[in-house]
Amino acid sequence: MEILSAALTLFLIMDPLGNLPVILSILKHIDPKRRRKVLIRELVIALFILLLFLFAGKQILSFLHVSSETVSISGGLILFLIAIRMIFPQPGGVTGLAAGEEPFIVPMAIPMIAGPSTIASLLLFSNQYPAQIFEWSLSVFIAWLATFIILMFYDVVSKFLGEKGLKAVERLMGLLLVMISTQMFLNGIKSYMLH
Repeated sequence: MEILSAALTLFLIMDPLGNLPVILSILKHIDPKRRRKVLIRELVIALFILLLFLFAGKQILSFLHVSSETVSISGGLILFLIAIRMIFPQPGGVTGLAAGEEPFIVPMAIPMIAGPSTIASLLLFSNQYPAQIFEWSLSVFIAWLATFIILMFYDVVSKFLGEKGLKAVERLMGLLLVMISTQMFLNGIKSYMLH
């Protein structure tokens, strides 16, 4: 998998456009002068967590005695479920924060940006292709930077796309993610069968 392909996959999983309405509802209760600072802090924490799992992925898997096929199959299933929720969104979206409470790590950094499926994908990349760790780091940074730009200009993106536009883009991303997750699942099964 090449750098841009991996970056696109990670970007789709991070789903900044799908998370935008939730992030807007979290930031709405925070003092306007603090919003960007909070957003930057949460994005930097998310990047740190993603890189931690990328570089320590192999050690984590060996400590847990989990094979790369298992990560591929379970990662494919998780991605598939997320993709289905993107295509058929559920009402609500509870953040667990009181009005006016500033988010710290949860729910913005984890699980909205550095979610379980993003972490599972990074574990898979680092375990299947350990020699390409620099390429994966670049992919993570590209996906994170695209997410950073969209979230930092949340007001512009939100006004430009509108509510219907955001929903349409999220469903389109969901469709792409269904294909990626199915391929990941099939790769895991194929690899397991060849073992």
